Amino acid sequence: MHEDFDRCVRAVRSKDARFDGWFFTAVRTTRIYCRPSCPGMPPKAENMTFFPSAAAAQQAGYRACKRCRPDASPGSPQWNERADLAARAMRLIADGVVDRAGVPGLAARLGYSVRQVERQLLAEFGAGPLALARAQRAQTARLLIETTALPMSEVAAAAGFGSIRTFNDTVREVFALPPTELRLRAGRQVASPGVISLRLPFREPLCPDNLFGHLAATAIPGIEEWRDGAYRRTLRLPHGTGIATLRPTTDHIACQLALTDLRDLARAISRCRRLLDLDADPVAVDDLLAADPVLTPHVRREPGRRVPRTVDGAELAVRAVLGQQVSTTVARTHAARLVQDHGDPVHDPSGKLTHLFPTPDILAGLDPERFALPRARRDMVAALVTALANGTVDLGVGADRERARARLAALPGFGSWTVEMIAMRALGDPDAFLPGDPTVRAAARSLGLPFTPTALTAHASAWRPWRAYAVQYLWAVGEHRQPRAAAAGI
Repeated sequence: MHEDFDRCVRAVRSKDARFDGWFFTAVRTTRIYCRPSCPGMPPKAENMTFFPSAAAAQQAGYRACKRCRPDASPGSPQWNERADLAARAMRLIADGVVDRAGVPGLAARLGYSVRQVERQLLAEFGAGPLALARAQRAQTARLLIETTALPMSEVAAAAGFGSIRTFNDTVREVFALPPTELRLRAGRQVASPGVISLRLPFREPLCPDNLFGHLAATAIPGIEEWRDGAYRRTLRLPHGTGIATLRPTTDHIACQLALTDLRDLARAISRCRRLLDLDADPVAVDDLLAADPVLTPHVRREPGRRVPRTVDGAELAVRAVLGQQVSTTVARTHAARLVQDHGDPVHDPSGKLTHLFPTPDILAGLDPERFALPRARRDMVAALVTALANGTVDLGVGADRERARARLAALPGFGSWTVEMIAMRALGDPDAFLPGDPTVRAAARSLGLPFTPTALTAHASAWRPWRAYAVQYLWAVGEHRQPRAAAAGI
């Protein structure tokens, strides 16, 4: 996108928010970079330079615009849409792998050499893994500076900086202000230690009905709840635990994070964005799906549907198996029993969240007879958690989607529905498809579409690469068993 100069100029002149995160506009005369929708006066075209990432603009010596805050743009939808090396690396960097394990650790997770990873990221995003991680640290530091009363030394450590000097230099370089002045300009702080309040941006439109309605309807007691118009859940993070409270508003998601260790802030934000599919490009998705006359009225009536995803791929996979061929209520009961018996406890002073979902290691160590399930389902759960625990199946944010699909399909009892459901919600594949799902087939039949799995798959080839979003629209056609968000209290 950033290499199409004329198209970028048109987006900047029209202040098109759809392109926020796709590219960044740097102004050579002011040495400032902005998001395409910056409300300021657009610069002359001859003074514009375009970069594929904020890190690339920072590396070239540009400072973030104080008005449009480009460092807080939604992420590029390519990072989630694509499944190649660069996209997998970006997802892992957002999850803090470079901060925890360095570039060698990132390369090892991806299965490539350090040189290959650095070369690919530089070619795709104009910056290497260290620069990309540095840009994320700077954004984390800004959030902590503006929303907490922490001493700057603690902000620096929580944001991942090795020294207060590096922290000060980076903040000055990226934001053209020292940390203390950033805090004075913000003029607001939270009183509760370890609690951060922030806004999660997204590309409009967004339909909250399917997104929050699904999360509310399937919430497992103890780890999730719908309360006072917000979805809340516990988080297992690299340095501790957290509780996220996510509330839909007209133009952003209001997010409150209670963390036991503030070093997990960037990871918690990344996982919440992934859960709600906030980096999607709904205009691109809906334009393609609406080109099918059968889907047109449904897309136009409720545009901006997202795919409800997850904060933990392993958790989602276990829940998918527990939910096979049973009602939502029964699936929640099975999962709640596992949580209460084997999940690690957490403290939630403001709600009813009590546990984390048990890890694959814990579940793999149990006697399968303790799973109160039919034998075939019990064997599926046991095989899955063993494969997750020993690394045979990787469902992390940087997983290879096709390899994960193949290894899931090799497990006993795993059919296409289970594999594709996990691909859709755990692996984040925007093209995952469920032609054999009963609700999808019923919707197809009612719309006059082919409804056998083979015939429906053939028809759905026109919906690629957005078939996972087509599933969301199909689920909404008939009497979908999951209640709408309005019914859940939104």
